[in-house]
Amino acid sequence: MANNVRPADMERITTPALAEAFIEEQVKEVRAQVGDKKVLLALSGGVDSSVVAALLIRAIGKQLTCVHVNHGLMRKGESEQVIEVFRNQLDANLIYVDATDRFLDLLAGVDEPERKRKIIGGEFIKVFEEEARKLEGIDFLAQGTIYPDILESDGVKAHHNVGGLPDDLQFELVEPVRLLFKDEVRMVGKALGLPESMVERQPFPGPGLGVRCLGAITRDRLAALREADAILREEIDKAGLTREIWQFFTVVPDMRATGVREGKRAYDWPVIIRCVNTVDAMTATVPQLPWPLLEKITSRILSEVPTVCRVLYDLTPKPVGTIEWE
Repeated sequence: MANNVRPADMERITTPALAEAFIEEQVKEVRAQVGDKKVLLALSGGVDSSVVAALLIRAIGKQLTCVHVNHGLMRKGESEQVIEVFRNQLDANLIYVDATDRFLDLLAGVDEPERKRKIIGGEFIKVFEEEARKLEGIDFLAQGTIYPDILESDGVKAHHNVGGLPDDLQFELVEPVRLLFKDEVRMVGKALGLPESMVERQPFPGPGLGVRCLGAITRDRLAALREADAILREEIDKAGLTREIWQFFTVVPDMRATGVREGKRAYDWPVIIRCVNTVDAMTATVPQLPWPLLEKITSRILSEVPTVCRVLYDLTPKPVGTIEWE
């Protein structure tokens, strides 16, 4: 594999022309590395893995097999978008695994955040390994490693779970965007024709909504979280603020609050809105959303998510608070 040190004179990808030149170069490199052999990729739907998938499809077409594991903790419409873009539009070899029941059954009653993360990460490895063993003739494993991953973790991108695969799966790595920074990866994704909603996807934790459905995850509370999050994203997008806020999402805690619905007492969940701006994720500030926007988001959540009776806005900066709640 090529050197994982970014040359000091390497030009940053800041224009569509530079992105196209990079794609052309990487297509040649991938073809030279892979030849006529097959490549496997865990396609999460995140920016990095999506860009790598689109790039490899251009380079080697059907020699690439993508595996998308739906652990039941995705945001609304994310798995559907992966299927639409990669299977229907790009004609990729895409294996879709709906492992929702498998993950949620394992998570039932588990309320400790780190244990939840370990269950989700460990089970993902098992599912991906099972799918990999069903395939024959796979010699290469593609990863969405980007340059900050190399700087921070010595080249192993933990959230793609490759480090946890069994030793007998002797794959050679294919990492075509390993020398790029995130903004450059997005530029390449746009040049490859990926939808903006995928290329500009916000940072999303590996455990997905599992760390935003606080405490022990239940299916009904997870459904409420998914719907509230979709409403928040839709309204912020309509307000033209999607690119202005670094990250925004909803959280549903494992507690209930008293409310009144249709003249009767309700005992339902609160939804917490979390919005932050940051440069390096080490510190973060909370933007002042327009009051009419907050009112509209609140009204929609309360009227469209029947198991929710309160909406709150988290004003906590980092530090003292972290960006995620768990």
